[in-house]
Amino acid sequence: MRRASTTFLAAGTLAAATALSGCGATPDPTLSSAPAAAPSPSAPSATPTPTPTPTPLPREPETVVDGLDAPWSIAVVGEGALLTERDSGRVLEVTPDGELREAAEIDGVLHGGEGGLLGLAVAGDAVFVYATTHSGNRVERYDLRGEPGSLSLGDPVTIVDGLPFARTHNAGRIAIGPDGKLYVPVGDAGDRPAAQNPERRNGKILRLELDGSVPDDNPTPGSPVYSLGHRNVQGLAWDADGRLWASEFGQNTWDELNLIEPGGNYGWPVVEGTGGEDDGFVDPVAQWPTDEASPSGIAIVGDVVLMANLRGEVLRSVSLTDPERQSEHYAGELGRLRDVTIGPDGAVWFLTNNTDGRGDPRRGDDRLLRVDPAALGAD
Repeated sequence: MRRASTTFLAAGTLAAATALSGCGATPDPTLSSAPAAAPSPSAPSATPTPTPTPTPLPREPETVVDGLDAPWSIAVVGEGALLTERDSGRVLEVTPDGELREAAEIDGVLHGGEGGLLGLAVAGDAVFVYATTHSGNRVERYDLRGEPGSLSLGDPVTIVDGLPFARTHNAGRIAIGPDGKLYVPVGDAGDRPAAQNPERRNGKILRLELDGSVPDDNPTPGSPVYSLGHRNVQGLAWDADGRLWASEFGQNTWDELNLIEPGGNYGWPVVEGTGGEDDGFVDPVAQWPTDEASPSGIAIVGDVVLMANLRGEVLRSVSLTDPERQSEHYAGELGRLRDVTIGPDGAVWFLTNNTDGRGDPRRGDDRLLRVDPAALGAD
């Protein structure tokens, strides 16, 4: 098993100082004139437990674990994390001690093209995974069992299945919203017109209860569709105001960052990028040429969204209050980047994705890395 170059929890864990206190009894007034007993010269004095100084978060990317095989998604669990490998179908645990071990291998995963074991989300003791199978993409729920360092998954319960799938445009990033609902992006799976058909699940973001049923307050009663007109959404995150943001792959012109409105239509395939407002479509908040971005996972820190980019090979930061304020980090240094989140230690954790068949693997690839959010302008 691989081990981190440093133990990552040292940066995020503080030990509380302890103090000794005693309870005093009310003195007997008949003894008030008695002399006080002299303290024993050999009695030891209490030494307070020192509070350790936290280890600063790294200003340059630092490896948490390496030797990964096409990793796709990260989810924090307690003081560690779970992650998926697209091609192997494995769910791996990153333990609080920085070890890497297998927690489960998901049955029935069909690897091919962009399909395989994709998204991962955790809600309490429930783990949700998005995977490609012979009968379509599906989301399953597993009970999380065991203790940190020995986690495993129970038996699968299907939440939704038969979702459109193809060699490309499988979407796959899933997330639990602040409302406790499960959000499931579905790619157009090569059927572009279906993204505009509200009766089809291609090119949509679905909103479900955690048991797979349709929430009563969805935009269209009885429909799981939360938004439509998407090509291939692979990033979901909520800001402090509870607003949902999504990253989306374009075709040949523009990749997008969108603010998702309930019932909103984001234009694909009628329009790509801005310019669709006159037709009732929602324009992206920001956009980039496809060869500079290919945005996958995203995370929000304060008022900054962090975007893992594949073709662009950068970790991009974008101000949500002024989207024109942007920065690119590690351009060309780490290769393709697939997912990003906030780790249990408060650092930004992100995955390289150079072993997925489209990248140029470097020594140790693929890797889970960590860095101080302040180094990215997000603190």
